[in-house]
Amino acid sequence: MPSLGADMEDGTLTEWRVQPGSAIHRGQVVALVETAKGIIDIESFEDAVVERLLVEPGATVPVGAPLALLAGEATAVAAGPPGPVSAAAPAVAPAAVAAAPAAAPSSTAAAAPAVARSSGRVSPAARALAAKLGVDVAALKGSGPEGAVGLADVQAAASPRAGMRAAIGAALGRSKREIPHYYIQHSMDFTPAANWLADYNAPRPVPERLLPMALLIRAVARAAAERPGFNGYYQNQSFAAAAAVNLGVAIALRGGGLVAPAILDAGGKSLAELMGELQQLVARVRGGHMRSGELSAGTITVTSLGEEGVEALLPIIYPPQVAIVGFGSPLARPWVVDGQIAVRTVLHISLAADHRVSDGRQGAQFVMHIVELLSRPGEL
Repeated sequence: MPSLGADMEDGTLTEWRVQPGSAIHRGQVVALVETAKGIIDIESFEDAVVERLLVEPGATVPVGAPLALLAGEATAVAAGPPGPVSAAAPAVAPAAVAAAPAAAPSSTAAAAPAVARSSGRVSPAARALAAKLGVDVAALKGSGPEGAVGLADVQAAASPRAGMRAAIGAALGRSKREIPHYYIQHSMDFTPAANWLADYNAPRPVPERLLPMALLIRAVARAAAERPGFNGYYQNQSFAAAAAVNLGVAIALRGGGLVAPAILDAGGKSLAELMGELQQLVARVRGGHMRSGELSAGTITVTSLGEEGVEALLPIIYPPQVAIVGFGSPLARPWVVDGQIAVRTVLHISLAADHRVSDGRQGAQFVMHIVELLSRPGEL
């Protein structure tokens, strides 16, 4: 069972996509696992042949427990169970198996399940509770007469979100307790970037246009590639710089909750490629289907409240990463230009970083590198 984030302790195997004797390749989806974040595609870490399945669908096992035996891995899982783990069997101790390596990017993805829609009939009490709990009643299939949505339907839909919220709270609470955060904040004149973006998009059809987030992601990816003290993991009392920038992007889920899947090798992708991958990522995540490689591989994270009109935010580091960059909304503000006050588009940038790995001076240099890159958008 791979770790799909610091807030994950176990997962429930819901479906195998392979059988004993199946030849599999690196990145192939081999199983589906349910976690507090939703249904996750579990990908193979290598080319191999499936020798034995160790866990039956319906079983809940902790992170690190073996799920299957691949040809040539008999020694690695010798401490594992002799046969399949059933849904009623106790979970395998995580200490029995070494932690799995980061998953490879998937070359295939299962189609997102169709979302059942309600009949449109919602009781007043259910509607009020849904508003309080952040549940989208239009996405619920009611159990009442003629498909009406009642209190029980809303409560059932809210339960997984409550579990996700608890998991997020536990992980980030631990982050604040264990990681010595420091913060850097800076506001920049985003007008040149906004103007460049408008000129870039004007002659292009809507599907080929860029959103400001593509510029922000590209700038952070480039800065992280050139300043490795902010791109990597702090584990076992030491920092390991990552070889590539797998940029986590915080995505809010409909009805509440947050995940931060990664755009793999973001530092090596163009603006157009980043825009395309971002759109696919958001659509897939909000459709309830995510990939293990994207959830476990992030080396630094970007979060933005640009759609909400918020000027600034101070994010919390997602362990074992060591930095997270936050962006507010680009807003019209008075700004001094050549000694004169003018109305400009101003963007607020914040950095939360781990003081065990870097200090305030290095953090300031990292933020100003991002500012420099955004000031020359044509070179991104």
